[in-house]
Amino acid sequence: MKPPPLSSSCFDRNYDTKERFCSYWHQIDEIISLKPKKMLEIGIGNGFVSKYLRDKKINLITLDMAHDLRPDTVGSVSAIPFRSESFDLVSCCEVLEHLPFEKFPETLKEIRRIAQGSVILSLPDVTTVYRIHIDLPKIKPIRRLVPHPFHRPVRHEFDGEHYWEIGKKGCPRGRIEFEISRSGLIIVKTYKVFEFPYHRFFVLRKTEANSASR
Repeated sequence: MKPPPLSSSCFDRNYDTKERFCSYWHQIDEIISLKPKKMLEIGIGNGFVSKYLRDKKINLITLDMAHDLRPDTVGSVSAIPFRSESFDLVSCCEVLEHLPFEKFPETLKEIRRIAQGSVILSLPDVTTVYRIHIDLPKIKPIRRLVPHPFHRPVRHEFDGEHYWEIGKKGCPRGRIEFEISRSGLIIVKTYKVFEFPYHRFFVLRKTEANSASR
């Protein structure tokens, strides 16, 4: 059997920018706010998030295709090696764009299968926005991301990492949200990271009806 691929880019000095650490903060904040009893992190990256969460006493298992990253379980998001509803929270951040888009619906269904309650997903989103940040004395800071009214999607070219990104031709946000809904997950909220608008978060959950229909 061919071994899972190695992954060294996660430890490249250029990988962990200040902006990416802001994205880590949002990922961690969403996870802690949901108070999981047992969670799965799909895509271990450089291990920063999992280490921080374990230091916070979160019961966490990691899954990744790259054996050199030393996840708890080596495996694919397309065929997750756990029983249905094994985790009350599943986190999958900046992972699914590394697979061809035609695999997106099946991976969502697989994530939904093992999730008992909530899912945190983040994906790259190149949709153009204006970032507004105003600080005035005695007034709460104003921070807004304002969508560009004339965003022009361009065709995505595979760069050796990403097969697709939100906001490119054929991949509008509406299509992503449709596939999420069709998979049996509902969107609780979605937002771009203010400090790093290239990352969009989706906080999802299964309804009782979703679970009962399995």
